[in-house]
Amino acid sequence: MGLEKLLPCTVKLSNILAKSGHDVLCVIDRAVPAELADVFEEHRSFDKAFDSVVSCFKSANLDLPVIYAPVEELTDYADVRSYQKAAAQSLQRAIKAGFQAPLLVVPQSKRFSQAELCTVLGALEELYVPIQLREDVPSKKQRINSLSVLINNPNAEKIMRDALVLESGRLIARDIGGGDPERMAPPLVEAYIKPLFANLSVNVIDDVDVINKEYPLFAAVNRAAHSVERHQGRIIYLEYKPPNPARKTVMLVGKGVTYDTGGADIKAGGVMAGMSRDKCGAAAVAGFMQVVSELKPKDIHVIGALCLVRNSVGEECYVSDELITSRAGVRVRIGNTDAEGRMCMADVLCRMKELAIEGNLPDPHIFTIATLTGHAFISAGEGQSIIVDNSVAAKEDHARKLQAAGQAYGEPFEVSVLRQCDFDFNAAKARGEDVVQANNAPSVKTPRGHQVPAAFMIKATGLDKHGVNSKQPLKYTHLDIAGSAGEYPNMPTAAPIVALVKTHLVD
Repeated sequence: MGLEKLLPCTVKLSNILAKSGHDVLCVIDRAVPAELADVFEEHRSFDKAFDSVVSCFKSANLDLPVIYAPVEELTDYADVRSYQKAAAQSLQRAIKAGFQAPLLVVPQSKRFSQAELCTVLGALEELYVPIQLREDVPSKKQRINSLSVLINNPNAEKIMRDALVLESGRLIARDIGGGDPERMAPPLVEAYIKPLFANLSVNVIDDVDVINKEYPLFAAVNRAAHSVERHQGRIIYLEYKPPNPARKTVMLVGKGVTYDTGGADIKAGGVMAGMSRDKCGAAAVAGFMQVVSELKPKDIHVIGALCLVRNSVGEECYVSDELITSRAGVRVRIGNTDAEGRMCMADVLCRMKELAIEGNLPDPHIFTIATLTGHAFISAGEGQSIIVDNSVAAKEDHARKLQAAGQAYGEPFEVSVLRQCDFDFNAAKARGEDVVQANNAPSVKTPRGHQVPAAFMIKATGLDKHGVNSKQPLKYTHLDIAGSAGEYPNMPTAAPIVALVKTHLVD
């Protein structure tokens, strides 16, 4: 599929402010082009709030309307998202005013090296239209007709290309993550994905006998949903093989719970609403693979897996106290059916481990990406993801590198550390079990509620046998994006695609 079909509208570079296919100028920086200096100073002379609120006025010099959405006052603790926010605000105002072809004047920043790219990404994010609105009401498939971008930088074309490639992946992630429980039920995610990745290897696991045998923990979650054909689970593997011998391997497993009722441990008290966003981890994996398919790295092997399942409630649903043997041969006692995310990913994570070892893949690094715990949300706060490295990844200081990229590109992370107590929490409590899946309290009421699931997945998959001092150490990182994925009614953010790309695909 062409890149232009994965963008919110026609997007083009411009090199002049004067009228040339655009109908309004969007300015976000206090330092403005010379053509606008007089009119900005005039407004400042009588409006003390001019540099702190969104304004709309006309430049007589250019004979063009101007929208000024100033970047907020930057404190020592501000980050590049301030530029993204201002870009979004300028386009919000342009759309309200009825303009259809804005020109965004992209500022430079001495403090934030990636401000130009992030400003363009902030604008494109604001222009996103949900897939169901695009499909159901074609007349509303675009918020504007075109976006022109003025970047005063010799590398303007590269910055623009970078933004468009990243946005194509983020649009896919928003479509999957934001689609409602029926539009993006597992079979329909499969139907959405297949046409997108003609240049990747796509392997769909949908045979329930195969799922029951090879992915038993996933199968437990899928059990109730399988009785409804349109809700039946899927495990989708996407693989990119580089043209040259690979020097490293990136392996991503995404939680794709298309709706989370909580299962038998049902989400009561009105907290079920919004649970269609529980597939944003798998959505991020799909978006990442779109960027891979565009960048075509010459020596990086990438495998992504989407674990798509609905955690339904009914007579076939799995329940607490069940003993299920994982793909790795670990006997798991179920403690809470609302801890389904770790269940649906664990066997696929185990398969990634097997692929890395059996294929002797070069420098493998395995990830799980999930809106996994409310604990991550309250720990990091809205807008931040959490990184949890295993001992092997931590030895390479991976979390700090990913955190630095996230800070630079507007996808910030907090870093959490795995400790022995996280593994002790999951330890067997009774004879006949090897590990306990979860306690029966919400993660927000569980000490270390976002670290414990990572320890469970390490134990349930046999990754604990591949630590620093083992014969075959394997890097593993768990990313909890509960705080950053985007809470309804906001649009999905597609985090952490940009940070992952800049850390693992771009040197």
